[in-house]
Amino acid sequence: MSDLRIRAATPDDLDTVLAFWKTAAEGTSISDDRDGVERLVARDPGALILAERGGELVGTVIAGFDGWRCHLYRLAAHPAYRRQGIGSALLAAAEERFVRLGGRRADAMVLTRNGTAHHAWRAAGYTPEEKWRRWVKPLTD
Repeated sequence: MSDLRIRAATPDDLDTVLAFWKTAAEGTSISDDRDGVERLVARDPGALILAERGGELVGTVIAGFDGWRCHLYRLAAHPAYRRQGIGSALLAAAEERFVRLGGRRADAMVLTRNGTAHHAWRAAGYTPEEKWRRWVKPLTD
């Protein structure tokens, strides 16, 4: 994995990231547009972490910290590069970020139907928290 470069996204990366998620990420989110990702990078420049190999985007994770909790979203590896340690490298970078910021526990948003992701998250030491349920309310149409 020595040829893997892990870095924070910049505003210049946003279109590439959005195109990447269409190929590599499972499902879509209300925030999966340029405005949403632009706000994320502007508010928390270190939150969107990228993995590159040979200058090509091969993985992403969002490591958001609100000062209270550590949240992980959009862990994705390009389908052609899966099972090569990209997800592990991204999670290590995210967890290191959380520790530097004072975080104590990370949680991950994982689609119930995404069995492949369940295996990856378990392999990384994460477990489902059955006593909690996510409640949501869209704030825009």
